[in-house]
Amino acid sequence: MPGTNDAPADALGSPSLLTRLLSGPSGIGTGSLRLTPAAEPESGSASASAPPAAGPSPMSPSSQRIEGLYCPPAVRDDRALADEVNDRLVEWAENEVALYPDTDHREALVGFDPGRSVVLCHPDAPDIDHLMAAARLLVGENAVDDYFCEAEYGGSADRRGAALAVAQSAIDPAHNTPRYEADWRSGVDSHPALRSMRSAMDHFRALVTPAQAHRFRHDIAGLYLGYNAEGDCISERRTPAVWEYLVQRQFNNFRPCLTITDAVGGYELPAQLFAEPAVQRAVALSSNASTICNDLYSLRKEQQSGRFHYSLPTVIAAEDDCSIEDAFQKSIEVHNDLVRLFEEQAAVLSATDPLLARFMTGLSNWVGGNHEWHAGNVGTRYATSP
Repeated sequence: MPGTNDAPADALGSPSLLTRLLSGPSGIGTGSLRLTPAAEPESGSASASAPPAAGPSPMSPSSQRIEGLYCPPAVRDDRALADEVNDRLVEWAENEVALYPDTDHREALVGFDPGRSVVLCHPDAPDIDHLMAAARLLVGENAVDDYFCEAEYGGSADRRGAALAVAQSAIDPAHNTPRYEADWRSGVDSHPALRSMRSAMDHFRALVTPAQAHRFRHDIAGLYLGYNAEGDCISERRTPAVWEYLVQRQFNNFRPCLTITDAVGGYELPAQLFAEPAVQRAVALSSNASTICNDLYSLRKEQQSGRFHYSLPTVIAAEDDCSIEDAFQKSIEVHNDLVRLFEEQAAVLSATDPLLARFMTGLSNWVGGNHEWHAGNVGTRYATSP
C-alpha cells in the first residue's frame, strides 16, 4: 500500500522528534523535522533502531484548529493509507465480528475515520498490520463505550459497571471451571462489542510481547474505572469540582491508545522502564492533554445533545461562575500547561536513554496526531468554539 512519498507499507516511518525533545520543550513545533536514529539494541533485546525516514506530508487543508491551542505538529497525514485501513476495518467489523447491525452504523464507522486517526498518531508503524492492530483496538474501545455507556445503543450510566466488568473479561479471560468458562465464552460470543474487543486483542497479541499485552489490559481496566466515575456523576446529575474532574480524566482518557505506541511501532519499551515514575508521569501528562483536546473540540456537540454532560469547560464554568466562553479559554490554558509539562518531562527522559527517547517521541507523535485528527473533523463531529 503506497504511503506518503510513495513509501511502501513495510517501510512506513516518520521524522523523529528526538532532537527537539532533547533541546527542551520550547523547541517542539519550531524546529525542522528530521530523523535521529536511536542506538543499536544490545544483542537479544527488542529492536530499538529507528524506522526508515519519510518526509512530513502536508496536513489536511480542511483542518480548523482552535486558536491558541498548543500541540506538537503531526508528522504524517496519508489519506490513501487511511482509506486502506478503513476498508480493512469495515471488512473486519462486518465479516469477523459483526460489530454493527446495519448500513447506517457502517457509515458511522467510516465517518469516524479511525484509519486517519491511527495513521496520524502512529507515523512510525513499520507496516499496515501494526496500524490495523491499533485501529481494531480503537474501534473496539469505542464499541464498548457506545454499547455500554451511550443511551443510543442501550447503555445506561447506572448499569455500566457490571457491563464493563464483562467487557474487561473479553481481553482478560475468565478462568473458572469448565462449565462456567463455557457460559462465559457464550456470553462474550453473544455481544458485538465483546466480540470486537476479543478479536482486536487476539490480533494485537499476535504482534506484541506478553508484557505489552498485559500493559494494555491494565490500561483498559483503568479506562473502565473512569467510565464508572463518569456514570456515577451522570446518574446523580452532579458536576464535579475541577480537581475531581481532572482525576477522573486521568482514568477516562486516551491512555490505552498512547501506551501502545511502542507495540505499534514494532519495538518494546521494557516493563521496568515503563513502570518508572518519571515515565508514568510523561504518559499521564500526554494522555491527559490529548483528552482535554477532545473536551475542547467536542464541547459544542455535547451541548447540542440536550443530555446532561460535563467536561473541563463546563466544570470550570460551574466552579468559577464564569461564562462557557471564558471557561473554554481557561481550559485551553490547562491543556497547554499539560503539553508543556509533558515536553519538559520527555526532554529529561530522552536525554537518558535512546529507547526512552523513541518512546517519548511516540507519545509526542500521538498528541500531535490526535490534535490534527480532531481539527480535521471540525464541521462533521467537532467544533473550534463553544
